[in-house]
Amino acid sequence: MPTSPDPRVFFAAVQALLAWQRSSLALMAFGFVIERFSLFLSLLHMAPASSTRQFLSLLVGVVLILLGSAVALAANLAFRRFVRGLPPQDVPAGSWVRLGSIINVIVAVIGIVLAGFLVLSGA
Repeated sequence: MPTSPDPRVFFAAVQALLAWQRSSLALMAFGFVIERFSLFLSLLHMAPASSTRQFLSLLVGVVLILLGSAVALAANLAFRRFVRGLPPQDVPAGSWVRLGSIINVIVAVIGIVLAGFLVLSGA
């Protein structure tokens, strides 16, 4: 017995992808803020920052940025698998199925490049 097309399933998957995308961006932004926090503290105290505090700030910030990139890539993979498993009639005609995936990959690559830049500039 064939079922009628239900595009709500596809739109729910897109909403989930966008929610994970926001989470990955938030993780990357928080990581960048933490990485730059030691610089802010050294400017606030008008004293040179300790190398331990700078290293710890760099480490935690870069880990959070890379975690955000990993979340973006994992969400992209989960979304693509889910959409591939949908019946063709559940995917609305004319929808840009790959747009969310492309944006997630771009966000992940930018996060990886940012983490590399911070590591190289902090070393």
